[in-house]
Amino acid sequence: MSGQPEFLPMTGEEADRLGIDRFDVILISGDAYVDHPSFGTAIVGRALWNAGYSVGVIAQPDWRSDADLRRLGEPRLFFSISAGNVDSLVNAFTPNLKRRSSDVYSPGGRLLRPDRATLVYTDRVHALFPETPIVLGGIEASLRRFAHYDYWSDSVRQSILADAPADLLVFGMGERQVVTIADRLAAGERTLTDIPGTACRIDRKTWRGMDPTGYVVLPDYAEVKSDRYAYARAFALHYNEQDPFRGRPAAQPHPKTVVIQNPPAIPLSGPELDRVYELPYTRRAHPSYAEPVPALEPVRFSVVSHRGCFGACSFCALTHHQGRIIQSRSADSIVREVERMAKMPEFTGIVQDIGGPTANMYGIHCGRWETAGTCPDRRCIDCPALDRSHADQLRLLRRLLDIPGVRRVFIASGIRYDLIGPEDEEYLSRICADHVSGHLKVAPEHVSARVTACMGKPPRAVFDAFRERFEVLQAGKKKRQYLVPYLISGHPGCRMEDMVELAEYVRDTGLYTEQVQDFTPTPMSISTTIYHTGLDPFTLEEVYVPKGREKQIQRALMHYRDPANYALVREGLRATGREDLIGSAWKCLVPARGKRRSP
Repeated sequence: MSGQPEFLPMTGEEADRLGIDRFDVILISGDAYVDHPSFGTAIVGRALWNAGYSVGVIAQPDWRSDADLRRLGEPRLFFSISAGNVDSLVNAFTPNLKRRSSDVYSPGGRLLRPDRATLVYTDRVHALFPETPIVLGGIEASLRRFAHYDYWSDSVRQSILADAPADLLVFGMGERQVVTIADRLAAGERTLTDIPGTACRIDRKTWRGMDPTGYVVLPDYAEVKSDRYAYARAFALHYNEQDPFRGRPAAQPHPKTVVIQNPPAIPLSGPELDRVYELPYTRRAHPSYAEPVPALEPVRFSVVSHRGCFGACSFCALTHHQGRIIQSRSADSIVREVERMAKMPEFTGIVQDIGGPTANMYGIHCGRWETAGTCPDRRCIDCPALDRSHADQLRLLRRLLDIPGVRRVFIASGIRYDLIGPEDEEYLSRICADHVSGHLKVAPEHVSARVTACMGKPPRAVFDAFRERFEVLQAGKKKRQYLVPYLISGHPGCRMEDMVELAEYVRDTGLYTEQVQDFTPTPMSISTTIYHTGLDPFTLEEVYVPKGREKQIQRALMHYRDPANYALVREGLRATGREDLIGSAWKCLVPARGKRRSP
């Protein structure tokens, strides 16, 4: 294909205008099509088009009829199916399993996608086009590639590949894999079982005839479903194979098939990442939409500076998706992207965010990563050999502020405060002076020692030291700034007394508690494994897990100022023998009865 279209085509009429009789690849997504590099359909579609393949998009099809799924015909190479930027069940339900009333990834916020969208779309497409290869991708497929605990059904489900009539599953960031798949299918290959960054399935008879040497064989589905120890062991085994350099193929038998995960794909190099993010995204929703897509506005003028995160937080599945190796774009590439944004008529001079999973990991580097990968026996965040310099990020931010038309450059994606040591005072001062509006997002998540240890977060003392340094920087400011901490209630390892400790900490520090989340067990995180099994998957030691009413009370303790939570907070305080915090004294969290006392 020569050149990129303004938008990837969504209709036959658009295909005709581009001279396309038959698409090479058709992308089906549970999200509306937004041509922005923060949206998976746009980035995968543009990468394929750049590799010479014509790509059509079917966004949020009506799965109850054939018309939408037949709209673009049958692709020459394959269908790619994704639930969208977010797991469809995370998107549809709150942490306490109440159905949400809107979908920010749909025009007008309307509810247009089915639950378990990947499975629903794949079943329908396979029924309509049984001979056409189907490739699964996106976060929903990526994090359900092995047998996994499913919070929404409170059960252990099979790998999505064992349930869906698909040929391949792409996990992680998929540009390299989808182009390889297209190249090999275009060359006439039909057996694609060895592509890094993909998972496939083989029948059990074939598996029995294979030499398992070289594979990490996980406990099978029947074992992990019935035995919590087997589930925990299986998780630890595949967790340890998520490095692209030292990871080995992992196999997990299921009743009718065997799912095989190849090692992760080699991360994109800096120049490769630059090329992906400098493709001609319009940063707009497809013009066919009469209503805005709410998820676009908060990120329309944001820039992805890097991928990966070595934070190793237990509740996060990024180790299984983007990986621990930081892949940073060049400053020149980011400058060019912002220069293009600054020429858009909608641009008001504000770059909403420059970041990634953790904004201040940009430019951080380890000499092992390009050849040997990450170390199997240590966490990068604790390693003294890691180059933690923020110099690259500071230089980048200075350059962006010099671009004509740019007034402010913000960091909205949050920073990892334990990477900002006493030697980084210039960095913290610069960030606060030029790149934070009124609030700086940080994520201590908790303050109790046993809870932060279970979360993989630094202890309270590290956050206290950072908070004190931040407050020093506020001295003399006419308009002070505030820390907005992300906090989690109901996390494995957290007992009621730990939440009382956190509530007292919030009381004593005056911190905002707007960013509080009740722990949601999403697929393929360490914390979800603990939630389901009650076991640390790496030591097999027992871990306390709050559930049911206790989880409700823990959440209420985080919002103890809300009169609607008074009864639950009192219940929690009495259960922990902390009646001293009920009443009208200065230290009390809630009044004994009636309305809250005046401050």
